[in-house]
Amino acid sequence: MPDVTRRFSAKTLLRWETFLIILILLEIVIFGVINPRFLRPRILFGSIKDFTSICVISLFVTFVIITGGMDIQSGSIVGLSSILLGVIWHKMGLNIWLACGLAVLSGGVCGLFSGFLVAYTRVPAMVVTLGCSFLYAGFAKTITKIARIEAHTGISNFPSYFTAFTNWSVGGIPFQFFIFIFLCALAHILLHRTKYGRYVYLCGINQNAAEYSGINSRRIIMSTYIISGMGAALAGVIFTSYLGTAKSDFGKELTLPIITAVVLGGTSILGGRGTILGTALAALVIGLLRFGLSMGGVSPQYLDIPVGALLVVAVGLRGVVSIPVYTGKK
Repeated sequence: MPDVTRRFSAKTLLRWETFLIILILLEIVIFGVINPRFLRPRILFGSIKDFTSICVISLFVTFVIITGGMDIQSGSIVGLSSILLGVIWHKMGLNIWLACGLAVLSGGVCGLFSGFLVAYTRVPAMVVTLGCSFLYAGFAKTITKIARIEAHTGISNFPSYFTAFTNWSVGGIPFQFFIFIFLCALAHILLHRTKYGRYVYLCGINQNAAEYSGINSRRIIMSTYIISGMGAALAGVIFTSYLGTAKSDFGKELTLPIITAVVLGGTSILGGRGTILGTALAALVIGLLRFGLSMGGVSPQYLDIPVGALLVVAVGLRGVVSIPVYTGKK
């Protein structure tokens, strides 16, 4: 029995997710020393409000990258869904919750278009999503202009009950944290506990083998972009509620942190490997890093430098050191 316990402990300690947990604890200690205010529970837990979008989007981009694809259009979908939400509610007079649903649906449509091009035309995912990121950003700006909205001010004066749900707190813990935990559980079940999730992994490991097994790999790959697009749009809704404003340029700076979170979480950019747990922990690492540096006096315009360095180190370390990644299965 002790031997079994020791083997279990060794496997646990060697997991990549354990390293990420240690990294989170180190960030809390280091930034707490730099600025003691960082350690105040209200501030520490409240910080997640500033990076919930990164956390939410990275969960669903994980699906795409596990298939061997790439998604760098999420930031543009955030802005597009935000301004669509505002226009549908403010200009068209529809119920705010119906507007939210349509905004999330628009993200699914964007993902469907990109996913179709990637899966059925064999155009490289990087090229497709790069082009679509400009396309969707252009759509957002066009909608802003047609609706005669000032781009720098956006649409505000949303109902108080809409802006309140992302600003509530339960026992000092912001409601956005519970949203993130719920989405983590949902994504984990979908990827690690369903047949669909196994198909996603198989498409990333060997797409031809997936086809020979009777799996419609193109449909599976396309579906991951739909999921990712809806996740980005949901983040846009949360962002709009939190800030109380709908703007077309929301999310433009999120691409680098999102991809870094997925890769740092242990997902292979070659496909076939990755977990929701790893991505969730890595998203917290990046969010706390950005928040801690800003509290330490670092200008926001320089926050992408350590994130970019983290991405390079993560890719290099994963390539040199083979550390097991938790798969959610025994």
